[in-house]
Amino acid sequence: MFLAKVEGSVVATKKDPSMGGRKLLLLRPQLVDEKDPTKFRPGVNTIVAVDALGAGVGEMVLFCQGSSARLAPGMKDAPVDAVIIGLVDTVDVFGKIIFSTNKPS
Repeated sequence: MFLAKVEGSVVATKKDPSMGGRKLLLLRPQLVDEKDPTKFRPGVNTIVAVDALGAGVGEMVLFCQGSSARLAPGMKDAPVDAVIIGLVDTVDVFGKIIFSTNKPS
């Protein structure tokens, strides 16, 4: 599982029939900064993930990739590689909250 911030959405009007009706979001992975573990640093890549929970732009999410993504409910027969499986409330590193939905990130 990985943490990411939702940066946008992806619309594809023509796609595999098993993907019909699925919301696609653009994610930027978030990594704990090794120089300052009290904050995140953004990953260099972006990932398109199926949104199974109703996430929105700017939210911190938990996602899985690869074969684990196909284990999410309703994904068994869909050609997915990444699925949002959680909406993050807080992230605590070494006893310090570095992300919370109750404070600006």
